[in-house]
Amino acid sequence: MYKQSVKIIFDKVVTVLLLVLTSWLIILILMLYLISFQFPVLYKSLRIGKAGTPFVMFKFRTLETNDKLALNDRQFWLGKFLRATNLDELPQFWNVLKGDMSLIGPRPLPVAYASLLSEEQKQRHQVLPGITGLAQVNGKNSLPWKKKFKYDLKYVHEVSFLLDIQILFKTVALMVSMKKDVSLNEKQFTG
Repeated sequence: MYKQSVKIIFDKVVTVLLLVLTSWLIILILMLYLISFQFPVLYKSLRIGKAGTPFVMFKFRTLETNDKLALNDRQFWLGKFLRATNLDELPQFWNVLKGDMSLIGPRPLPVAYASLLSEEQKQRHQVLPGITGLAQVNGKNSLPWKKKFKYDLKYVHEVSFLLDIQILFKTVALMVSMKKDVSLNEKQFTG
């Protein structure tokens, strides 16, 4: 019952509460973008959603727009901070309210990965993708792809209210710890 209907209500209620609690922070981040003349503010990416349906995922932009530079050379101070704290994910609250994403679930993959996934790996699309998930609280980008998919499928098969609460608390602890961001060094998925 939780997976089918209660989770959607839980997502919407908690997201509205989180938006109220973080609205001052979102405004502050927007002001920092304006002051530092870093435009555009949002990064949009086409991702694979539930049942393989593509959707546009939003994030605060954390890299310079000059794609001729190496990823590490495209970082700027605000982007580095947002990545370290995972605050770049805040615009995904909009994706949750729209129904494209959940607070908790497997992270949405770029649509370019769709043809590379095995039938087993595609099971991750049985649930809405999440802002955070089991793989994120167990190593995130430092995990090899095989391990990430293992956590994603574990979540899909064991989703529950208690598991979602545990992942939310672990996510907050990780945000506060400000661990070094290694996402720019992550190897691309090749199948």
